Amino acid sequence: MTPPRFALRLAKEDFKFSVAHFTVFSERTAEELHGHNYRVRVEIAGTGVDGLGLLMDLRGIKAEIRRLCAELDSKTLLPERSTLVRVTTVDGGHEVRYGDRLYRLPRADVRLLPICNTSIEELARWFWVELAPSLGGSAATDLMVEVEETAGQSCVYSASLATA
Repeated sequence: MTPPRFALRLAKEDFKFSVAHFTVFSERTAEELHGHNYRVRVEIAGTGVDGLGLLMDLRGIKAEIRRLCAELDSKTLLPERSTLVRVTTVDGGHEVRYGDRLYRLPRADVRLLPICNTSIEELARWFWVELAPSLGGSAATDLMVEVEETAGQSCVYSASLATA
């Protein structure tokens, strides 16, 4: 039998960011550079609460979600760990190569991420990795992050905080 759980769900209006990206599907197939208005939702779960009846104080995690969204907002997202997308720093900017495509972007307009593709799967996991440390010391045991790319299309990454 599964023990009772508390689950706090956060889906604030300002947990959003707008970026340009392209997802790579193979050596020969990738989306064209385009943009999305992403939304982030988070669920924090645990089996108990503290002496004040709280799973955790939400102020810190909400501030962290907002900070991460602001860090990405209005940028072109590029993967640092891709085997198919090559990003090099050239003359104060970034040169991006995928197949026969070449993009040159100002450094200030780019956010390099330690991911292999700018897919919603990788973005959901990136948010999870960034947010998990801010839950230390709370009664939370699990974290779920959902990144919505468009209405009706999202990815959820969920794991125990013991894996962080």
